[in-house]
Amino acid sequence: MNDEHGSSDWVTEDFGAPGALFEALTAAAAPQEPSGAPEEPSDGSEPSGGPEGKDTSRGPARQQQHRRLSAWQELPILIVVALAIALVIKSFVVQPFFIPSSSMEDTLLVGDKVLVNKLVYHFRGIDRGDIIVFNGTGSWNPPAPVTRPSSDPIVRAYDATLRPLFSSIAGLFGTPADQGTDYVKRVIGLPGDHVACCSAQGLVTVNGVPLHESSYLYPGAAPSQIRFSITVPSGRLWVMGDNRVVSDDSRMRQGDPGFGTIPENEVIGRAFVIVWPPSRWRTLPIPSTFDQPTLKAAAGVAPYAPLAAGFGAAVPLTWLQRRVRRRARWRVAGNRR
Repeated sequence: MNDEHGSSDWVTEDFGAPGALFEALTAAAAPQEPSGAPEEPSDGSEPSGGPEGKDTSRGPARQQQHRRLSAWQELPILIVVALAIALVIKSFVVQPFFIPSSSMEDTLLVGDKVLVNKLVYHFRGIDRGDIIVFNGTGSWNPPAPVTRPSSDPIVRAYDATLRPLFSSIAGLFGTPADQGTDYVKRVIGLPGDHVACCSAQGLVTVNGVPLHESSYLYPGAAPSQIRFSITVPSGRLWVMGDNRVVSDDSRMRQGDPGFGTIPENEVIGRAFVIVWPPSRWRTLPIPSTFDQPTLKAAAGVAPYAPLAAGFGAAVPLTWLQRRVRRRARWRVAGNRR
């Protein structure tokens, strides 16, 4: 049935007001939420299924487990890097040695662990009074025997790679000194020094200057019970232990090549601190007896002593030779007349 304006009855009855039809069509075109969607909690918190309707309650546990696995995977890399750094430091900077003998008592006791500075002699020369560690191969010890490499390629590969690696790693915990080929002693004489024992007071002398060694010698021990007198050759050192009664040092090696002296280029480094046991922690300074002004003055003259002696002998010989030649010329001239 139509009204007076010719409009359909259903429009007036179902929508009632102008524009209602448009609102109804717009609502019908909008996307509808599924009827089974979870309702939001009244307190405003997020639904348990997460923003996308999924269960994320196990996420933190999985992340924590992943972190633990990553840490265990990185641990071997950290160990390798730490070992590499330690080996570089040991090879070029500082190396630990432990003391297995009593030759340096009471300065160094059996079981002490010392650190040896391997760089110091690249910046300064060796000083009298330094405690040094050196390799005695070729001077105090016979040269290492030449061994033929194994015919087994696996053994050769092990000897060339893993054996030195394991040896270096073991050396990180300390290498024995005064046992095998490495020794620890105190430097007494430098190249050109005249070292002798003993003076009228029973003291060791260097270039005629007596050494007062009571501050570091073993209590009650004499400076030496062995007589010696030697001028240290160029490039070599005269070394002695602080416990002179039991020390196997330059005095006992005078029949060896170099008359008991050791090559400067075989010095591994200077022992500068005791690090173990903790109760023994201390530095190892140069004793004051080596700071005597007369000893230092003599040290400045000692390297030139041979040259001075040569000049001293050459001057009178030259003078005598000139006089002989003059007399010979006079005689020849007189015979010609």
